[in-house]
Amino acid sequence: METKAPGLRQAMAGLHAWAGVLAGWLLYAIFVTGGISYFREELTQWLRPELPARPAVLDQVAATQHALATLARVAASADRWQIDLPGPRNNVIEASWERGDHRERALLSPADGAQLHPRATHGGEFFYYFHFQLHYLPGTLGRWIVGLCAMMALVALLSGVIVHRRIFSDFFTFRPGKGQRSWLDAHNVSSVLGLPFYVMIVYTGLVTLMLTYMPWGALAAFGQQQARPAMAQALQARFETRARRNLAAPPVPIAPLMAQASLRWGYDSIGRVIVMHPGDAAARVAIVRGDGGRISVAPAYLLFHGVTGALLGERARSGPALTTWGTAYGLHLGRYADSALRWLYFGSSLLGAAMVATGLVLWTVKRRSKPSAALTWLRFTEAGNAACVAGLLAAVPTFLLSNRLLLPDLGDRAQWEVHSFFLCWGAVTLFVGWRGGRESWRGLWRLAAMLWIALPMADYVQLGQPARPLFIGFDSAFAMMGLLCAYLGLRTR
Repeated sequence: METKAPGLRQAMAGLHAWAGVLAGWLLYAIFVTGGISYFREELTQWLRPELPARPAVLDQVAATQHALATLARVAASADRWQIDLPGPRNNVIEASWERGDHRERALLSPADGAQLHPRATHGGEFFYYFHFQLHYLPGTLGRWIVGLCAMMALVALLSGVIVHRRIFSDFFTFRPGKGQRSWLDAHNVSSVLGLPFYVMIVYTGLVTLMLTYMPWGALAAFGQQQARPAMAQALQARFETRARRNLAAPPVPIAPLMAQASLRWGYDSIGRVIVMHPGDAAARVAIVRGDGGRISVAPAYLLFHGVTGALLGERARSGPALTTWGTAYGLHLGRYADSALRWLYFGSSLLGAAMVATGLVLWTVKRRSKPSAALTWLRFTEAGNAACVAGLLAAVPTFLLSNRLLLPDLGDRAQWEVHSFFLCWGAVTLFVGWRGGRESWRGLWRLAAMLWIALPMADYVQLGQPARPLFIGFDSAFAMMGLLCAYLGLRTR
């Protein structure tokens, strides 16, 4: 007797389930850490409380002049100076200088150019880099793993649309307290509500790293040895100059050069100033446009002679390929977004994490009642769900709390913050393995709640009553996260 072949919707249901299960744990972590990354500049300020707040009115020209004066004292013989100016979301100048292959960095005050020495921390950059290249792995390997999960996420999203015949009616349906039905309703609502964002963020994430996954075009165009430098020059603002002439010459005043850039791009739109061969007759000065206020991050800059101030070159537009790439990159990172839109990005990312988490739990709930279910695999998945979903929400506040508790002069302090994140996550995983997945949820939610609520308390003890709006905002958000985890601990059965 012939068996009827499964229909399209039935086949897509299996594809949707397995694509989500196989990539779900990592996708959940990517959504959470990627969402945090939309506030990485603000989070970095919170993690470096010693630094002064950004001035209410920032004079970019004066800040650049102060930075150039400091670099002339500490790095006069360098081949290249780079000054990343503070914008609306960061409060210090990030300066760097290069001598051959050696590079040094410093944080400078925009008020007077003085060097600042806050506590060592990776800041919000840890979450940003983790969300697309993981940690403790070679960068390229991490990006390949994340890219594979992103492809599986696209498969899960598209197959999910095919599977749900009543996708829009299900969006308005949520029945709490109904067991498996409630998990399915929560999964449907979180899936449909953020679907356009999920497709955009996953696709643009793949596009931004396209040369990692598909380098063959660049290899064919530039050759095996020159592909990497050529690709980097095509996608970044790199400025080739003549060799140093070893002939001292006074530098051009920076104010007129920045004024020309402001006339073209608008006030307060300069993101970076680069000086090649400072103090030499062959000096060049590049004024680079910042990413704020524009979707595409394709490079735009003005190149001046470093002695006469003559305009040598301008890059205002890029080709179609680079513009498309820059637009996808800008949409993914959201640097163009104002505060309200960044909150929308952040909320959509957490909604994506909820979509993945409810899907993972739903998969195990559906199989508990099946007598043919493989108990070992089911228990492993249940334990992994608890360790990933609730465990990550305990590891994040551990990272933040370690910033307040570790000794300021601890060797390799920034890396120990990262170690604390993974040590907590690993300890949670061991606990779940010993206790069992189903029995661990409530305890993990309570642990996460205590860690989140401890953050504003640690701020108050270490810093006193925080007066800056940034600290008040973060501490309030941490307290709300603690209350949410406590609520989930009460509701978990």
